[in-house]
Amino acid sequence: MALTPGPDHPLVDLPTGRLRGAVEGGVAVFRAVPYAAPPVGDLRWRPARPHPGWSGVRDATADGPSAPQLYMEGGDPVLGGHGSPPFDEDCLTLNVWTPAADEARRPVLVWIHGGGFVSGSGSLPNYSGETFARDGDFVVVSVNYRIGPLGYLYTGPEEGNPEGAGNPWLSDQLAALRWVAAHIASFGGDPENVTVAGQSGGALSTAALAGLPETQGLIRRVILQSPPFGLDLPGPDAYLERTAAYLELAGVKTVAELRELPWPELIGAAGGLFARTTRWGYWPTPFLPVIDGVTLTRHPVEALLHGAATGVDVMIGWTREEANFGFALDAGYAAAGREQVTARIAETFGAEAAPGVYAAYERARPGARPVDVLMDLITDELFRVPAVRLAEARAESGPPVWAYQFDLPTPAHEGRLGAAHCLELPFVFDNFDRWAHAPFLAGIDPAVRDGLAHTMHQAWIAFARTGDPNHPAMPTWEPYGTDTRTTMRFDAVVTALGDLAGDSRRLHGPVARGLPS
Repeated sequence: MALTPGPDHPLVDLPTGRLRGAVEGGVAVFRAVPYAAPPVGDLRWRPARPHPGWSGVRDATADGPSAPQLYMEGGDPVLGGHGSPPFDEDCLTLNVWTPAADEARRPVLVWIHGGGFVSGSGSLPNYSGETFARDGDFVVVSVNYRIGPLGYLYTGPEEGNPEGAGNPWLSDQLAALRWVAAHIASFGGDPENVTVAGQSGGALSTAALAGLPETQGLIRRVILQSPPFGLDLPGPDAYLERTAAYLELAGVKTVAELRELPWPELIGAAGGLFARTTRWGYWPTPFLPVIDGVTLTRHPVEALLHGAATGVDVMIGWTREEANFGFALDAGYAAAGREQVTARIAETFGAEAAPGVYAAYERARPGARPVDVLMDLITDELFRVPAVRLAEARAESGPPVWAYQFDLPTPAHEGRLGAAHCLELPFVFDNFDRWAHAPFLAGIDPAVRDGLAHTMHQAWIAFARTGDPNHPAMPTWEPYGTDTRTTMRFDAVVTALGDLAGDSRRLHGPVARGLPS
């Protein structure tokens, strides 16, 4: 049935064409808005290009396809699933929620989804911007971008790309930010008050964007939720070894042949790369950003540590037991012994120090099994310690930085997940109805859940509006400083504590990769 203009179908005019949206929950929403040309054919693995536009009125009432990715039938045992969404290479779209497409110049919140660089979508109901638009009087943008082999495979120098520029995912996100700067005023947003927020891989993306010279003036604030800053990111030569393995799995010999394959075959070959690249005791990352010297010249956290984005406000945090997400439910890791975990510790600290480090983790968690020690180690080296180091560096050189730790454990899966990676997300968005599919929320007391969600949701709103997360319904949250190291602990009782990550910070000080001790 044709849609007609009216209060239920708001219209927005852009230089690329006219959009007709919908009203949901009292908020106007425009879905599947193109921000770049479809990255298909000759544009596969190329930087995002401007969208040519459309004629007539474009229906923006339904989500577009998500980026191609591996899909687990029945959903993830931790996060669950919404059913298999449509996937397609023609995925460079975004969704916009706004109280009204007027001239109010509201704060803008741009959401970059995570998913280990291989999964996720800005169109998932989990990331609906409705609550932020309604409760914060914000304009909210969620972005779909290329992931997995189509977004992160490094193809090296070739015809049409003599410099060997990689990271198509980054060009997509940069194109989306430029779209926001150019067009968000048409949706009632203020292009000079843009906060970019992301979680996990999306947080690393957010940091990468903030560190680019091209984004100066496009980003006012960033929220970095569980950024995996401890990842070692490969350079071109190291990545091309991974690319060679992927070509073999895809059954071709050259990138030119790879370009001719339909995308389902590319995704099918990606599964084999998991097995080829996974190491015991490490977070699996078959596809990664590449430090190609063109689009990324250094690790995103190193850019922020050494002077990039000095005028950008920063909120950064982690969950207490990040690594439980990926390891706590794995029977193989549950059976790990002390000797095996000590050997893994030695890969970071050296063989001589490893037994003492193991003992330190045991003291910090009485009754810890070897797998608990391993998970706490991974949480520290991949998430917590690098985040603390960044907070320290920013506290000394830039605007105020705000640090938090999410501590509320879930009783799901017999309590084995604890306060795991991703658990803070429904609290931040305060939209538990959109997470009914998620097993990891089972058993959390509704009164505790709702109170903590209100506190966190309002803190994110306050920070995105002003750069200060304080609001009347929570204790005073002081900026992080190297004297007090104030960290807000989000738990059943919300408390501001000094040096909450002190034991981890001191233990890892000598070995935190690329970070000041």
